[in-house]
Amino acid sequence: MHCSKCSQAATETAPLENILLPPRAKFGTRARLKSPLALHLALALSVVALVVLSSHSARAQEPYQFERDLVAKHRLYREVGAGFRQIRRGPNGNYYILTAPAPAVLIYDSSGKQTGQVPSVSGAAAKGAALVYGESFDVDHDGRMVVCDRGANSVKIYSPAGALTTSISVSAPVSVVFLPGGEIAVASPESDHLVTAYDLTGKIVRDYGDREEIADRSDVNTQVNFGHLAADDAGNNYFYFDYLPEPTVRKFDRVGYLSLEISLKTLEFEPAAQAARKAIVRSQSDDKTIPSLHRIISAVGVDPQTQELWIAIGTLLMQFDKDGQRLYSFRTYLPNGARMDPSQIVVEPDRLLLGADPQGIYEFPKPAKIPK
Repeated sequence: MHCSKCSQAATETAPLENILLPPRAKFGTRARLKSPLALHLALALSVVALVVLSSHSARAQEPYQFERDLVAKHRLYREVGAGFRQIRRGPNGNYYILTAPAPAVLIYDSSGKQTGQVPSVSGAAAKGAALVYGESFDVDHDGRMVVCDRGANSVKIYSPAGALTTSISVSAPVSVVFLPGGEIAVASPESDHLVTAYDLTGKIVRDYGDREEIADRSDVNTQVNFGHLAADDAGNNYFYFDYLPEPTVRKFDRVGYLSLEISLKTLEFEPAAQAARKAIVRSQSDDKTIPSLHRIISAVGVDPQTQELWIAIGTLLMQFDKDGQRLYSFRTYLPNGARMDPSQIVVEPDRLLLGADPQGIYEFPKPAKIPK
């Protein structure tokens, strides 16, 4: 019968060479360790090993390796839920909200009261002014608005008064942001590049961003290059792939030069990447099937002043500094404990706004810098 106390006593009184060596090494080496020099050498090696092991065990993990819970404070704009697409903060503290299908983007003041819409009631009467199926929009500092109307295969620009000024024919527009100098950036998986820049009259200024061609089928590659845009106050714009197996965000400067790429290829993201690539292989095996890929990045938000990035993959919300260094990790939950998989993130100085269809829009606390 095994006795733990007897084993402990035997260990305490065992010869030094029996304690230092692992069981497999004891046999055939015991006679050599009778030398005092060999014993001292073994002791020195064991001390070094213990120091190395203790240093590894005592080394603090990086802050982002700890996932903290981030719980919403409360819900905003309770009438917004199913069909939610996007929320933007505009001039004068107003908020603009897009749902689909809906003929207009709604405007709310800082108290949450609806104050108007784009196109305006009078402007919506113009031919082609009303939205068919809005997918994305942006508002500039002057109150002009641009909307990706996927239902009409067009990008529509409205004046601050809510009148349609320009309609640009674009196949399957997905996302749009304003650029400095009276330009807009549009993302469409049907384009030859990730991003196409237009002036406010609808003329193409430039296109940029290399597509990812990872499949043999063109329709699979089209879905892989499906992505969304974000922008900061410095004129940088950010493209993130929705379906690329490795979560990837690219940062472009105001003229379209790539200045930063974040591509997450660590072990924690490997299972999802493998599943996505298997889905791509399955899609290629039958030309008659419609590609059905796994959504990877749910949403990306940018702090317009600091250029910090917030990347959501399901409930995992990660914070990155402007140089692409991962800082912290969180799991997002609603006040009732339900999971929150955001489809959009708005970063403000003192809070985060996360929205999803059909859950709606929620205010989350913006975590302060967490001490190591």
